[in-house]
Amino acid sequence: MTTSMNVKLSLNYPPIVSIDSAVGEDVIRVGVIGYGYWGPNIVRNFHGQEHSRVMMVCDKSPKSVGRVWQSYPNMLVTGDADEILEATDIDAVAIVTPVHTHFELAKKALENGKHVFIEKPFTSTSAQAEQLIELAERKNLKIMVDHTFLFTGVVKRMRQLIDDGVLGDLYYYDSTRVNLGLFQHDVNVIWDLAPHDLSIMDYLIAEKPQAVVATGEHHLNGKVDIGFLTVYYPKNIIGHVNVNWLSPVKVRTTLIGGEKKMLVWNDLDADEKLKVYDKGAKMTNAEGVYQLLVSYRSGDMWAPKVEQIEALKVEATYFADCILNDKNPFNDGHAGLRVVRVLEAANQSLEQKGKIIHL
Repeated sequence: MTTSMNVKLSLNYPPIVSIDSAVGEDVIRVGVIGYGYWGPNIVRNFHGQEHSRVMMVCDKSPKSVGRVWQSYPNMLVTGDADEILEATDIDAVAIVTPVHTHFELAKKALENGKHVFIEKPFTSTSAQAEQLIELAERKNLKIMVDHTFLFTGVVKRMRQLIDDGVLGDLYYYDSTRVNLGLFQHDVNVIWDLAPHDLSIMDYLIAEKPQAVVATGEHHLNGKVDIGFLTVYYPKNIIGHVNVNWLSPVKVRTTLIGGEKKMLVWNDLDADEKLKVYDKGAKMTNAEGVYQLLVSYRSGDMWAPKVEQIEALKVEATYFADCILNDKNPFNDGHAGLRVVRVLEAANQSLEQKGKIIHL
């Protein structure tokens, strides 16, 4: 492990010599680029795992560097991402930076033989995603896109209920993900918040999306800050996502309707995040061909037990396991590409005031 400090002089922090570099062969040595909003969570979870160790953090902000050293006094810190990307004693790079920087950072990491863990959305374009996937496969390296919600107990339980046929045929996925801020400067609200739901839909719905409609408007910084995204699937399944940076309240609620049962997921409810409703409707023919009868079913509601564990901790462990045991993660580059393709179509639809875009 290098003992020189690589923080830019303008940061005016005293040099730290080194952290313990004596790690075993079954420990993935990680470099983290970006220590802003999400970066501290990445560092904490990768550094605290049995099979991973954070060796160096990169951030250009003096404030962020101070936060790193406050939590990890002996951590190597640099203001130059190349110090991580080109280091010979780092196995994997976690990229926790704005999306417009993802492609170049990930490409250089892969070219230098490093596995990549990358914040959502994967890339700015599907062409970039395809290039990174090809590069990773050619060099036998792993890409994992940080679709954190896929590792929550709630989403895993919903997948189990769907796979077990409890809901019957799926009808819809309807999500509201709104709050006041955080405004992003490089992407609109759909690119910022909708990837959460798009990755969950990709994980829960077996069918692949066929078309996208998006509407929205901007009010403050030129970026769309209120958006409505509709995704059409085969078998009459429809997905809808409402995202908003201008809501006076924070709402994280998802409804999933099926032929037999319906789910309500309130992520802000600490005790009963997931509820299953034995409710539904059925259409039957009466004697006359034009007479249709709707029968309603209203049964019990129950809140199934869900695993209470930090999703990012599970994800960090899974990333190390995939590398050490040469497994292909289910939230790999291909999963990230599928989300980016929907986001690209959403942009096209936004530009044409809600025109349907076929995938």
